[in-house]
Amino acid sequence: MTERREHSREAVIEALHGVAAEMHDRMSKGESPTMSLPVRTKKNIQFDKRLGVYKYGRKRTVRDASSLGSARQLLRALHIIEFIEEMIESGKSSTLREMYYISEGWGNGKFGSQNESNNLAEDLEIVTRCLREDFRLRPEEDGSRIIGNMTFNELNRRGEWMRINARDDVGDSGYGVPYNVEAEKIELVEHDVDFIMAIETGGMFDRLVENGFDEDFRAGLIHLKGQPARSTRRIIKRMNEEWNLPVVVFLDGDPWSFRIYASIAYGAIKTAHISEYLATPSADYLGITADDIGAYDLPSDDLSPKDIEALKAELTDPRFSDGRWQQWI
Repeated sequence: MTERREHSREAVIEALHGVAAEMHDRMSKGESPTMSLPVRTKKNIQFDKRLGVYKYGRKRTVRDASSLGSARQLLRALHIIEFIEEMIESGKSSTLREMYYISEGWGNGKFGSQNESNNLAEDLEIVTRCLREDFRLRPEEDGSRIIGNMTFNELNRRGEWMRINARDDVGDSGYGVPYNVEAEKIELVEHDVDFIMAIETGGMFDRLVENGFDEDFRAGLIHLKGQPARSTRRIIKRMNEEWNLPVVVFLDGDPWSFRIYASIAYGAIKTAHISEYLATPSADYLGITADDIGAYDLPSDDLSPKDIEALKAELTDPRFSDGRWQQWI
């Protein structure tokens, strides 16, 4: 079973200070400060047989202050470290978008886009071996919705544990998963289901709920909301491992759905540094394939140029290298 890495507030701050101290030490020696990171592209992910997921490989890139662009990234990293430390010290949290807007006051360190600030926060995860949840940073979007006879304990903002059954104690929208689903925030208490079904679209999730699918077939239903948030992938993995529940992923038959499945079962490229905490290798794909459309003469739309481009990209993606995917794609 994959255990969550525990980091006290002191340990997180110490890890962040270590990044700043390394830059300071190099500058004290008259050398350019640096930050070494793995190359974060599909060309540098490889299958980890021990963990059963895709992780970053050995290719690395080094940022140093010898170029203006890299120097600005190092400056931004120091600003983020200071920002995170202030949040941890005050017991507060922030959204990634709020951090991006706050950077407007960082002078030369301000970000040009939120994507830049998101990526740098992930970079700091890699070099500190901490998680975004340890940094008190949360995404803007909500996590998944869950319906089914499963009971959780959730620590609320007043520091009190609340017992919630995702069938009996919620409305039709289900139990809303928070951004932090680690054991200090969410406890998996008990369940009376036979499997977990992760569903891509809200329409199909709502239809299955209306039809009582969760009760009739003893299922735990999870709405992925398209490309699933990290908290969604993490709680799926926890339920799979801690409750020993099989997982099926119910998707549309298009290249974007294939990527959704890959992020759940194999690990996403952007978060390959923590695939062992987010990916569920035993998850099964459930949905229409191109073979089904041909075999059963199903109605379909023509592929758009973007669809075709996505399929070509998947053909060179290591996560889709086995014969089954090469045939489907």
